[in-house]
Amino acid sequence: MSDLTHIGPDGRARMVDVSDKSETTRVALAHGFVRMSEAAFDAAVGRDTKKGDPIAIAELAGIMAAKKTSDLIPLCHPLPISGVKVEIRADAAKSQFEVTARVKTTGKTGVEMEALTAVSGACLTLYDMLKAVDKSMQIHGIELLEKTGGKSGTYRKPTG
Repeated sequence: MSDLTHIGPDGRARMVDVSDKSETTRVALAHGFVRMSEAAFDAAVGRDTKKGDPIAIAELAGIMAAKKTSDLIPLCHPLPISGVKVEIRADAAKSQFEVTARVKTTGKTGVEMEALTAVSGACLTLYDMLKAVDKSMQIHGIELLEKTGGKSGTYRKPTG
């Protein structure tokens, strides 16, 4: 348990004290996927459902989710996010969408959780917007692809 920064020596949860850390530019990139029926995929690509444009609304929801990360994840620090970009790309061959989020800040702690939360929020919103057509959609593969900045430096998900 000694490697877990959010668990104190007494075994209790704690928010890490970052006051002695240096401020650096920090960027995180995450992605995830929503697989669905052809009918749901076509409805999304058509961008015209009874609830509105599912892709545009999901991208906006992802941005909003990133901004609310510290409200959702108990031990996350509230961060001054300087940029969030959420993009949703269609993959017709698999009837799925890839959701990516890039989050940036200058601060004392990273934005990995904000990027992952942005992807999660966008994926859940796609589900919500399209569930009338397909309740069996699958959200999968949400993961951190890259992070830069801070004492630990750069991380890139290994390929292969």
